[in-house]
Amino acid sequence: MATGKTSNSDAPDLHEFFARDPLSADRAFFGRESGSDRRGFLRGAGLATMAAMVGAAIPFHRNMPAGLIPAAFADENVLVGKDGLTLLNDRPVNAETPPHLLDDAITPTARHFIRNNGIPPAEMDADAWTLTVDGLVDRPMTYSIADLRSKFEVVTMALTIECGGNGRAFFNPPAKGNQWTYGAVACSRWTGVRLKDVLAAGGVPSGVVYTAHVGADAHLSGKPDKLPISRGVPIAKAMTGNVLIAFAQNDAPIHPMNGAPLRLVVPGWPGSCSQKWLTRIWLRDIVHDGPKMTGTAYRVPGYKVEPGEKVDKKDFRIIERMPVKSLVTNPANGAGSGRTVEVRGHAWSGDRTVAAVDVSHDFGATWMRAELDAPVDDGAWQNFRANVELPGAGYYELWARATDSEGEMQPHAIDWNPKGYLNNTMHRVAVRVS
Repeated sequence: MATGKTSNSDAPDLHEFFARDPLSADRAFFGRESGSDRRGFLRGAGLATMAAMVGAAIPFHRNMPAGLIPAAFADENVLVGKDGLTLLNDRPVNAETPPHLLDDAITPTARHFIRNNGIPPAEMDADAWTLTVDGLVDRPMTYSIADLRSKFEVVTMALTIECGGNGRAFFNPPAKGNQWTYGAVACSRWTGVRLKDVLAAGGVPSGVVYTAHVGADAHLSGKPDKLPISRGVPIAKAMTGNVLIAFAQNDAPIHPMNGAPLRLVVPGWPGSCSQKWLTRIWLRDIVHDGPKMTGTAYRVPGYKVEPGEKVDKKDFRIIERMPVKSLVTNPANGAGSGRTVEVRGHAWSGDRTVAAVDVSHDFGATWMRAELDAPVDDGAWQNFRANVELPGAGYYELWARATDSEGEMQPHAIDWNPKGYLNNTMHRVAVRVS
């Protein structure tokens, strides 16, 4: 399936693993054991895993030889319906979008990045899907998607989702995890119902502290009782008006790799809060302690640390709002240019708005103010543009920096952290004038 980077440089990709030891690979990936006739027996989570990876049920799975890689994997089937994404990892699937392909004001579904923690469910039938809301609610409820549409106000909002590890590739010393560069961010139009309306219908007692989210994706181990990720947000965040339970993306069904048929969208906070393939939300009187909520996951040290410094787990703090950031989407990095170039891009800042974007063509010696649009919705990124006159032939770098509504400005460099989160250094693109 995948070439390219993975989160562990020592780990073989799928084809390499199967070529080297097909039977062990079968057991590791799908829990499939070979019988005396050399067929592989897929069942339970292993069958669901393979079905999800090929995108359909497998009627004749009992006839598959042990160690067989489905032919669909040969053409990177995991990225069907996507356009130009760079595959970082194939198990789980993670793929980012090159900045110049994010030039649209609203991100097309085909160019929305993918960040998975487990194996997507084999069945994504919107008509049969249900969401349970329980825990510390006065009235636990289970809703179909049709129920959500009929019982609550349906809204459509452009909302920014960014992976907390976006920019991890630029930390030195390197931080473990998917080596995202710039493209783990998107701003699509999401249609759904407000999470606060659904929670209010269930009744939220005064002692509720946190939400907890559960999806239908399977753990990579294949163990049915083990969740790959279950995060949550403080109840105050959950009750804001731009957190959606979404069932459509850009006026169409959600892409399977983006959480079809139902997901959360929590703009301005790490994308891991926006649970995909959503099946349950429960309320708790403590900070949620599900998978990827404890230890060092989606946490940074509570104080400045030196590069490579060891940090005690008790000193890590949960990431909440994402920092101020901008992205240059035109011109593409390394492009040829005339002396006049239009610099375009987007800027965003967690729960805040962006007050200004400045652009430099002389390595930060001087700056010019870009034209900046207001967000089209609370939680959408803001689009900017500036016409830059370059003085003559040669190599130039176009830098962009955003300043948010609280005066926080993008830095030229940020402090290192062990997990490689929250990299909001200024984006730079090279241009050459001939």
